[in-house]
Amino acid sequence: MVVVSQRSCPECGSSIIEDQSSGEYFCSSCGYVAMEHIPTLLPESIAREPEERLKSSRSGGHTSYAYHDLGISTEISYANKDFTGKSICSGMVEQIASIRRWHNRLRACSSRDRRLRNVLIKINEICSILSLPSIVCETSSLLYRNFENKSGAKGRSVACMAAASVYLACKRCSIVRSMDEIVEAANCVQSKKLVYRYYRMLAIEQGSDSIGIDAQTQADKKHEQHVQLTLDRYISKLSNLSRVDTRVEKLAIDIARKVEDEDHNAMIDGKAPNGLAAAYIYIAAMLLGIKILQHDISTVSKVTEVTIRNRCREILNNYRIRLLLKSAQ
Repeated sequence: MVVVSQRSCPECGSSIIEDQSSGEYFCSSCGYVAMEHIPTLLPESIAREPEERLKSSRSGGHTSYAYHDLGISTEISYANKDFTGKSICSGMVEQIASIRRWHNRLRACSSRDRRLRNVLIKINEICSILSLPSIVCETSSLLYRNFENKSGAKGRSVACMAAASVYLACKRCSIVRSMDEIVEAANCVQSKKLVYRYYRMLAIEQGSDSIGIDAQTQADKKHEQHVQLTLDRYISKLSNLSRVDTRVEKLAIDIARKVEDEDHNAMIDGKAPNGLAAAYIYIAAMLLGIKILQHDISTVSKVTEVTIRNRCREILNNYRIRLLLKSAQ
């Protein structure tokens, strides 16, 4: 946006033009820059595309809980070049390297800051390996920060603590990821029991604030909705991995929701969701007459064939499935 000002140029006396996009006052005749770096009250960006908005942005990046300093720290580049692009002399290179090294040390001067940085780095690594969305990374980082502020995590395993935080964040965000996948990405397969222990600690710490009858009732309703949503996602995931017909996936989800309408808490308590999802898929495939092996589903869902048969037996013994056949015309 360009606005013509009434002031005159000190060199030639011509009119001065104000360029609000660059924050400068310059002469319309000779191009003399009278003033620069003028603050503006215009909106930062009117672009709709994210790329255009980043190009026209006048501020720094957004803050993030995934970094121990919230992502607002200063970084010293490793390019060893000045702002004009010229190479820096060898003596100055050594001095800058020393400044960079001390700068990295002072960013996490206490043991708590170093522990927080290590855990958050591990959380980012796990989320990157599993291709999890950014909301999971932010949620897991916030969960660990809350746990660190309330209870303290001194002396605990960094990898196991990060894996437990990511697993709880996946539960909160309704992202279907098993503990085996997260533990394998965190490279702590041998410490799986410790990860479960940390997960229980995080879950208890996060749920300790919800007290009272009304809060407990709302928590139970949210838990039931979360269980059904998680079960639907497990069915979709296993259907895609086993490459079954979409009709099987649709019927399996329909049967699971019909069972959800009944009082089935006694049947699902203590049951793994992947085992229930595999049973629903197998039942739906049998009803549609589509041949599918229990071995294939067990391989994809990572449960045994005995578990699938037991879940199928419990579903068929507790509920009746009525088939309505339509006559072909």
